[in-house]
Amino acid sequence: MLPGFRNRLLIALGTVAAAAIIVLLTGGGAQSMLVAMSGGIAAVLVVAIGEYGDTLVPAPVEPVGAPSPSLDDMLEAIAEPLLVVADGRVSHSNAAARELLGGHIVGEDVRLAIRHPGAAERLASPNNGVPQAPVELVGIGTLDQRWQMRVAQASGGQSIVHLIDQTGSYAAEQMRVDFVANASHELRTPLASILGYIETLGDEQAGADRAVRNRFLKIMFDEARRMQRLVQDLISLSRIEAEKYRLPDHPVDLAGLVTEVRDELQDAQHVRTNEISLDLDPNILPVVGDRAQLSQVLHNLIGNAMKYGAAGTPVSVSLRQDGNNMIRLSVTDEGDGIAPEHIPRLTERFYRVDAGRSRAAGGTGLGLAIVKHVVERHRGRLDIASIVGQGTTVSILLPAEGRAVTKR
Repeated sequence: MLPGFRNRLLIALGTVAAAAIIVLLTGGGAQSMLVAMSGGIAAVLVVAIGEYGDTLVPAPVEPVGAPSPSLDDMLEAIAEPLLVVADGRVSHSNAAARELLGGHIVGEDVRLAIRHPGAAERLASPNNGVPQAPVELVGIGTLDQRWQMRVAQASGGQSIVHLIDQTGSYAAEQMRVDFVANASHELRTPLASILGYIETLGDEQAGADRAVRNRFLKIMFDEARRMQRLVQDLISLSRIEAEKYRLPDHPVDLAGLVTEVRDELQDAQHVRTNEISLDLDPNILPVVGDRAQLSQVLHNLIGNAMKYGAAGTPVSVSLRQDGNNMIRLSVTDEGDGIAPEHIPRLTERFYRVDAGRSRAAGGTGLGLAIVKHVVERHRGRLDIASIVGQGTTVSILLPAEGRAVTKR
């Protein structure tokens, strides 16, 4: 339509121009010619707009919208395993689900894809639109992994199966339960001993024997001190954990602190304090730390070396500048050593390689757990190396003063 209209418009404008020229030649003058031309052009445009106005005005251009994401795109954006089930079979899955259950699951019966009795029972029973509690699954992926399965109904009779990894939460809860149980046991044992001896001393015959009474009182005193140490360590551990995100900001002369701790142990007249050997770099840089907590670390490390090192052998404490502006403190004993399978668990609360020996030596089972938490608060590192029959070296690396420490 537009090409024909354009030709007719040109003819009309030509006619108007010819008429204007005729007016000029017949003596109408330039003014009459301009009036005739303007009127003619106006008339042509009015007629044209009236007839072809809709054609001349371009239609508004519809904006081109972004394409909607596909179902697969949306599933892949979710980090946890997700399945879409239709007619009992997996119609869609994301990468997390395929990594956990296998790349073959699409198109497979969902009960075979997940392969768990609890999951199969839930997936086989319709929920009739009623929300159901999640199902706890154990053994999918690895034997120690724990998952929570949630099933929701979607349109068209489809189901959405969502698997949530609960392994970390379960481990944290189990640690809490174990901690409470172990702490209760550690407190109950000396308390039962104290109550038993008090009851025995209440007997006139036992109480009248001075030697028996003194022996019982010493045992009671030792058990009470054991409880006191345990309570103090529990309080210390709780305080350190509460401060774990607050960086210490005071310079500490670690060489001077090592000497101070050695002197405190000598004043306590420990039988092995004369076997402590110091090898301290005099030019060592200060560390940025909490002096009281670092003192507790030194007491625990040196105390452990004296407890478990062979009598008559040195307890060596060295302090050196390490690479990258770090300070390395190492405490070495010459004892029985620790088997490799125990080393990863030594910093767990109440974990003992030899429970009987540890209790006999007065250990609470919290010393290395406290050391680990203090070192973590100082943004340092704890290393334990041991050779069975030769001894153990525990090293901590701490940032030197002036080194930038990144908050975690």
